[in-house]
Order: sequence, then C-alpha cells, then structure tokens
Amino acid sequence: MANPLYVFDMDDTLIDGDSAMIWNTFLVEQGIVTDPDFLARDREMMALYAAGKMDMATYLNFTLAPLTKLPQTTVDALAETCVTTQILPRLFNEAQQLISDLITQQIPMLVISATVSFIVRPLAQKIGIPDALGIDLVTVDQRYTAEIDGIASYREGKVRRLDDWLASQSQSFSAVHFYTDSINDLPLCRHADYVYLINPAPALALQAEGKPNWTIYHWGQTSSATPDAPTASA
Repeated sequence: MANPLYVFDMDDTLIDGDSAMIWNTFLVEQGIVTDPDFLARDREMMALYAAGKMDMATYLNFTLAPLTKLPQTTVDALAETCVTTQILPRLFNEAQQLISDLITQQIPMLVISATVSFIVRPLAQKIGIPDALGIDLVTVDQRYTAEIDGIASYREGKVRRLDDWLASQSQSFSAVHFYTDSINDLPLCRHADYVYLINPAPALALQAEGKPNWTIYHWGQTSSATPDAPTASA
C-alpha cells in the first residue's frame, strides 16, 4: 500500500512571507530590538539568502544577539504571540486546503525549515502538522544562544535532517513529496520523488524544465478564487 510523506518548506511556501523577517519586525515593534539599522541589515542578509549566498552562522549571530539575555521562556512566549498574530494569518489559502485534505486522508506531513525551531514548531502545530524541524539552538542557563545544535536544516543540511528523521520513524514511506519556493532547497528537491515549486524564483523554476515529477504552482489567491493547488496523491 502506498504511504507517501508530504514535506513542506515553510517561508514563502506555506505562508506568504518570510517568518524570520516577520519575527524580526515584531521584535522591533515590541521594543526588544532598538538598533535603528537592524531591519535594514536583516533585509540585506535575506537578499543573500534569496540568492543562495547567505552564511547561516553569520545570520544567526546577528539576529539572535538581542535575545541572548532574555530567558528562553520569554522568547518562546514572544514567538507564540508573533506566530499567532503576525505569521499564521499569512497562511496561503491553497496551503490550508491541501493540509486539510492530507489530514482527512491521514497522510503524514513534515515541515522542515531553515528558520529557528522556536518559530517553526508552534506554527506547524497551529496549521495541523505535528512534526516539524527547524534550526535548533544551544541553550545556556535557560537562554538561547546563536550556536546551532546539531545539523542546521539549511541547504544540504535539510537532506541530512530529513534522512535522520526518516530513520527515526517506525514506518517507511513510498514516496517523498516536497514543496518549496527556495533555490536553497535544491539539494532536497533532487532528493525527493515529487517536487512542487510554489511561486519559485526564475533560477529555481529553470530547474524544473524537463523533469516530469516537478510541478510549478502559483499560490496567493484570495479566498473567493479557485485555488491553484495539487490534489494529494500517493
């Protein structure tokens, strides 16, 4: 019997926007970050990410610096508020429908994102996906640091994290269906059996040419429009 696994990138795939940038804007609005150049620098680094050129360690050191003096519980509470009020409303209608269909069919799902886990996990839970992998951080004295704990779920690291997760499961899967928008996910695209590119940049869209198991979708329609979404399949 077919037993597919549906794997989702999160930012600009399930949600219309980048959750890390939304989170950083939220921190400025809450007065947690007071550096007037913080968001401009964040945009510069995320432009490097979009081009597939960002150094993750440098990015984490910069963006997490304002949080390292806060208790982990405080950061988690802030993240919960941000996810609920700022990120969740950006869920694509098409993504919501697909997830609902997969839940109805009892098809397993996994979110794997290059965003930090304290954002990824609560969002995944709220949209109905209990299993989620993000960038885990070392904690010291019950505070987050900018040090990565284990393998970063970024570029080739996503493949390693997925393989480790698969090895930990009691069931095997007949095929991996992967959804993403990012050129950084090209290694996992090549690792998956079926690939769905959501509003991809030209460099990633080009990779789909000549690949029958790669499909491009354009999401972001209003709730009154007919969703451009695939039907869940094995």
